[in-house]
Amino acid sequence: MSSPAEQIVHLNLGSVALEGALAIPAGATGVVLFAHGSGSSRHSPRNRYVAEALLEVGLATLLIDLLTTAEEHEDDRTARLRFDIKLLAGRVVAATDWLRQNPVVTHLRIGYFGASTGAAAALVAAAERPDEVGAVVSRGGRPDLAIPVLARVKAPTLLMVGGRDLPVIEMNRVALTHLRAEKRLDIVPGATHLFEEPGTLEQVARLAREWLLTHLKPYTER
Repeated sequence: MSSPAEQIVHLNLGSVALEGALAIPAGATGVVLFAHGSGSSRHSPRNRYVAEALLEVGLATLLIDLLTTAEEHEDDRTARLRFDIKLLAGRVVAATDWLRQNPVVTHLRIGYFGASTGAAAALVAAAERPDEVGAVVSRGGRPDLAIPVLARVKAPTLLMVGGRDLPVIEMNRVALTHLRAEKRLDIVPGATHLFEEPGTLEQVARLAREWLLTHLKPYTER
């Protein structure tokens, strides 16, 4: 089955405008917002790989740049904004509100897929919009950066970490103890932080797909 065409969208969020790519398969049953982190953008090949896997099973995807072009240039120099969780989470919240107001996808339940510091931003946003977010998936994420709000997250949350990414495994284990919603930590054997080893990204896509399909049920089924 061929992937649906991407639509470039512009999200006007007050003083800034962010660019994203929205793809909606026929008969979509949910929509997944990708929150990138650590200097990544919507063009991240790893996240795009996962997005393709989600489209194949009927989940729409929105990949957005959480930073403007000028902010990305600043972050390339300082690596500061990628750790500004409040800033990033605010933009995930704004993108969530944009999805909810978009008549094309307003009927779909929203899920998040966050990577690195983007996962922390996604969890903070899930705490801010508990009735809008149906599921969260973190790949190699830093949920420990969202610990103050994790108890407020209602969305079922899947944390995925590479088996060789030892410091991040411990960070995720600590964060897991603070989550009160349905939760799971999956460690992908042999994978490092970026899941570049053969077969590891495929495992990420499969686990994410299963989690999101399970929890992003249409409103009429809940």
